[in-house]
Amino acid sequence: MDKLFQGIFKGKVVLVTGHTGFKGAWLSLWLKELGARVIGYSLPPPTTPSLFETIRLNEHITNIIGNILDYERLLSVLEEYQPEIVFHLAAQSLVRVSYEEPRLTYETNVMGTVNIL
Repeated sequence: MDKLFQGIFKGKVVLVTGHTGFKGAWLSLWLKELGARVIGYSLPPPTTPSLFETIRLNEHITNIIGNILDYERLLSVLEEYQPEIVFHLAAQSLVRVSYEEPRLTYETNVMGTVNIL
């Protein structure tokens, strides 16, 4: 497995936003298997059951429940863990919700990305 990415993630501190979602949980699991120290930052799992809960991901990574829109909290996490690599997967991706709550969708997807930058 290590040869697949030539050890690029081994020993690295990696922040994954959106780690409680389906893709974020899979990415976090893979990064852990590749030797990364994974820090997850996300809202609670969006569904029950969820992949995050099913694979007990919180037992294998540093699990931080937080909102990508909470800049001060996000900044404190970045300062505390000083990740070398960031995967930003936190988003409001549901089309129906985007119609029902366009402002929340915009804030999460656009301003959440600004907060990471």
